[in-house]
Amino acid sequence: MASESSRIVSAWRPPVTGVVEVFHARFTEYAYPMHVHDAWTLLIVDTGAVRYDLDRHEHGTPHDTVSLLPPHVPHNGSPVTPEGFRKRVLYLDGTYLGDELIGAAVDRPDVRDPLLRRRVGQVHGALLRPGEELEAESRLLLVGERLREHLRGEAAGPRPADPALARRLRELLDERVVEGIGLREAAGLVGAHPAHLVRAFSAAYGIAPHQYLTSLRVGRARRLLLEGRSPGEVAVAAGFYDQSHLTRHFRRLVGVPPGRYRRSS
Repeated sequence: MASESSRIVSAWRPPVTGVVEVFHARFTEYAYPMHVHDAWTLLIVDTGAVRYDLDRHEHGTPHDTVSLLPPHVPHNGSPVTPEGFRKRVLYLDGTYLGDELIGAAVDRPDVRDPLLRRRVGQVHGALLRPGEELEAESRLLLVGERLREHLRGEAAGPRPADPALARRLRELLDERVVEGIGLREAAGLVGAHPAHLVRAFSAAYGIAPHQYLTSLRVGRARRLLLEGRSPGEVAVAAGFYDQSHLTRHFRRLVGVPPGRYRRSS
């Protein structure tokens, strides 16, 4: 039986629509018995490889593969080599993937798609950083869209430009710099699909909605710092999660941390 020291896990539920759980794990000896989930399991393996049985067929997860295991279908899992594996998993409810796609996922659970693999990794990166929920939601919408295309066997065609829709989202972001707005709420206000909203905005302005909002918040923070307010006060007043959240983005966009910027005035 595997020792506890051979298992390193981290799990949490982020405040992002559709995400039931985030699970990061490093296992060297542990093997999962047959079991089921009531959520979609979106899995990437960073080191090593996993073999698993799904619907009585054997599958594997090399590092360039995204695996999508459907809800309610039994599966197991074990390391391929003695070195074990390190994986990152998103458990998703039906927000992004409906039950009508379960059959296709059983038939084709492993997807070799470098762009999809990179996007799933970017979602995990955003979920690790408090305050980046809009980025995580934006990236997850595009992941869901691409997964649906794979499961339905559809080729991704060119998306038509929609500058009017992009402008309406920009106006919403301009109005709600501090409190922010979720993409599903914004989509409901403008009458569009959230993924289409992200694509329209990015195509029109050359920047994703979460990047645009962060830029506005950094601009607001600069003005407040020049008024003599402390970085801790400014972080809250500009819409950041906390001071470290402000510092990370401020340094990236301005080139210096907010405290140094304030002292230079």
